[in-house]
Amino acid sequence: MAAKDHQEYELEKERLEFTLKHVYKSLESFIRRKDVIDEAVAKGKKHFNSESSQQYIDLMINTMLQDRAEVKLKNLTQAKNKPYFACVEFKEEGRHNKEKYYIGKMALIDEDTMELIITDWRAPIANLYYESRLGEAQYSCPEGIIKGDLILKRQFIINEGRLDDILDIDITTNDEILQASLGANADNRLKDIVTTIQAEQNRIIRADMWTPLIVQGAAGSGKTTIALHRIAYLIYNYEKAFKPENFMIIAPNRLFLNYISEVLPELGVEKALQTTFEEFALKLIGLKLKIADGHEKINTFVNESEESHHIKRNHLMMEESKLKCSMLFKELIDDYIAKVGESYIPCEDFKLNQITVFRYEELNDIFLKEYINLPIVKRLDELKKHMSNRLKAKKEAIIEELEETCINQINTIKNTMEESEERQNLIINIIDNKNELVGKIEAYSKKAVNEYIKRISKLNPFEYYKDFLQNHITSLDLSDKGISGEVIDFMVHRSFEIFKKGYVEIEDLAPIIYMKYKIYGIDEKIPVKHIVIDEAQDFSPFQILVIRKIIKDSSFTILGDLAQGIHSYRGTIDWEEIKEKVFEGKHCELLVLEQSYRTTVEIMNAANSVLDNLKAKNFPVAKPVIRHGKPVAIGRRDNLLDICKQIQKDMDELTVENYKSMAIICKTLDECRDVYSFFKGSKYKPKLITGNEKEYDSNIVILPSYLSKGLEFDVVFIADCNDENYGDNEMDIKLLYVAMTRPLHRLNIYYSGKMSPLLQGCKGQASII
Repeated sequence: MAAKDHQEYELEKERLEFTLKHVYKSLESFIRRKDVIDEAVAKGKKHFNSESSQQYIDLMINTMLQDRAEVKLKNLTQAKNKPYFACVEFKEEGRHNKEKYYIGKMALIDEDTMELIITDWRAPIANLYYESRLGEAQYSCPEGIIKGDLILKRQFIINEGRLDDILDIDITTNDEILQASLGANADNRLKDIVTTIQAEQNRIIRADMWTPLIVQGAAGSGKTTIALHRIAYLIYNYEKAFKPENFMIIAPNRLFLNYISEVLPELGVEKALQTTFEEFALKLIGLKLKIADGHEKINTFVNESEESHHIKRNHLMMEESKLKCSMLFKELIDDYIAKVGESYIPCEDFKLNQITVFRYEELNDIFLKEYINLPIVKRLDELKKHMSNRLKAKKEAIIEELEETCINQINTIKNTMEESEERQNLIINIIDNKNELVGKIEAYSKKAVNEYIKRISKLNPFEYYKDFLQNHITSLDLSDKGISGEVIDFMVHRSFEIFKKGYVEIEDLAPIIYMKYKIYGIDEKIPVKHIVIDEAQDFSPFQILVIRKIIKDSSFTILGDLAQGIHSYRGTIDWEEIKEKVFEGKHCELLVLEQSYRTTVEIMNAANSVLDNLKAKNFPVAKPVIRHGKPVAIGRRDNLLDICKQIQKDMDELTVENYKSMAIICKTLDECRDVYSFFKGSKYKPKLITGNEKEYDSNIVILPSYLSKGLEFDVVFIADCNDENYGDNEMDIKLLYVAMTRPLHRLNIYYSGKMSPLLQGCKGQASII
């Protein structure tokens, strides 16, 4: 139905014109206001006097106002095209009049009448649009629960300030606007999901700020964009407590951060700290360490040779990674640090002038018991206070005793000798000796504590870690923990081979940070209050625990999909371990997103049939939203070269259909390079993704399966899905599942030789080409 056919078209058209008039009015006003602020900032910087505190304050305030004005201008400029996307009509309990609220990406108030023209999507009342059905409804706000009747839920399609369609709805699950959004190209999808946020996604966005939140989200369920909108929501609703700089997004790699970067400015959260665990770790450790390319390790695993010695080495490498990333490893480090603490204090009494101030046993007891909850080096600060206080008391007693002795000696001389030059010289000598001794005691007492503490040998965290590997863990029998001596020997030998080259691995970072935290403490001030961890299945519980320990009193939103855990050898395989070991059994909410909005029913069903090959599943299967497309295409070609030729023909046809972003996904990086050598001279000029890129700047890419996670494309080609590349093992199943869940619209799979057994389940419903 066209907008003009709607019975309230004229009314809504007038409302849109009214709103746009105020948008333009506000825009003009803010441009003038911003010009004044810009001039004040420029003048303040040009004539800045560091000795004038008032000038500094004025400059800081104007700079803050300048930032806010820029965001407001950006929002108003966008609002010219689409000021709002929905409205609700609500009659509050106990009131006679019903109120109509138009919901957009920003709030707009008529500054003359203070009338609310547009309601921000993050406002409490907007929750009626996302979660409530017509009839009795309620929403929560700072004043409490507001009850009433939801009379109307209406969606608008507005383009370039023109009202194109009006849709009256009850729920927002399978409405026309959602279908239109899902049918869009990949480059537009991330930018405009506010219009189509679903009820289960909305619950995540608006979940309690301080309760740790874990989201198990199926492929295509919108985890990443929902996480970003959650940050925007929290900033809006906790404006006095939080600034964008107080949020930190931890993602798998820089490529992923670049991929989502376009969304952040539109949500006003571009100042949120965006980092990878590796970058975050290196800043905390504070040493010039280089990190070995983690993609090389997984490329080794996915490109596994059939030779027995390679299979064994890969098995040992996996077991090594599992151990280093495990909570058992953390417990072993705790044992090691306890032993470091036991032998930390010099085994000698603390003395002043041959007088014992503290016995060693006393000092060690204070160090090990009174301050056991402090990092080792921080305990020394407390111990020094004890030593200094007692030393001061002892020193005063010693000096007092010397003074008394001196007086007694002088009195004895006076009583036994007649006044003479000799007697005078003896008294002077006694006083001089006393003063010299007091001077020595005073001088030594000033450095005595530090002299004692200096005898303690301190290593940097990396040196302690190496000592832990070389001298502690090798002395343990961990067979009762399922860890063989062969794995330990392999781990230590391989680790030191890597260390000698000046590198550490990703798996070493959490242990080294933990060492620093437990021995030195973390002095760095990290102004973060909320942490979002995306693709969290690739983070170990140990890594997340370290982040929680380092950034105390912070809240967490943790999002991932266990079905896509291709780094399970160093990641998380069960969210319960995060709940129990990281958050120590305290209340931690686990929400599940089963609905997949990315791809078509046909593609999702095919991907789920691959996932069915996993023997034990502890995660929900993705349920595709009702959006149909063409069947998955599966075809056999003689070799990889013929597959490349076929993909090029497919690209020619699909480009005509206006598909823009395309990906050729291979099993390994080596195979990607072979495919790239064919395409690099073609008109498509695809970009080869190796994992070291920091920017995502191409419509057509070639990438290995393990780097495709988190990305999405209009069209995906899976090259050479044969039985050698994708066998019946957990990693291959997950890699193929990840690759198959990347496309929005079309999926073509080609293989040479014998088809992967993993495709048997979807063969019957696929199109054979």
